[in-house]
Order: sequence, then C-alpha cells, then structure tokens
Amino acid sequence: MQIDRETLCQKIQEIYPQIGQCNIDVKVDFDQETNTWLVTLERGGEVLKTRLEVPEAEACLEGKQCVSLALQVSQLVQRVEELTRGK
Repeated sequence: MQIDRETLCQKIQEIYPQIGQCNIDVKVDFDQETNTWLVTLERGGEVLKTRLEVPEAEACLEGKQCVSLALQVSQLVQRVEELTRGK
C-alpha cells in the first residue's frame, strides 16, 4: 500500500478531531533514514514528535487497526496540553 503524507494526516485528524479545534497543529513526514512516519504536534511553541512504523500506518489507513496510532497521538495531545498549561 502506498501511503502519502496528506492521507495519513487526514486519518490522524479523523481519529482525533480535537487536534485542529484545540489549536494543535499536526504535521506528518516520512523519514527515509528510519523508514518511519514522523508525526509532529505543535501548540503554543511546544513541539512533540512520535514515529509510526509503516505497517502500523498502513493498517490504520486500511481500517484494520488504529489503536496504536490513536494511543500515540492521544499521548502527544495530552502532553502538549500539559506543557502549554504550565506556561
């Protein structure tokens, strides 16, 4: 399965719609060196990143399993909110 950045980003926002509503910017890029997808969340100058293995991203986009992706993004969103509240 061919994954493109825009499709993966849309799927993340579909799973976690509050990303845009909470002024949290999401960015997705493929890292050739590690052969993983790098998901970056930013809010109020705070930046957090996580990596998704290609099989995880593919499974999510195929509608088979998004648990891993949802958990990782959930943790990032929570951390960004904690960091910006602490300022």
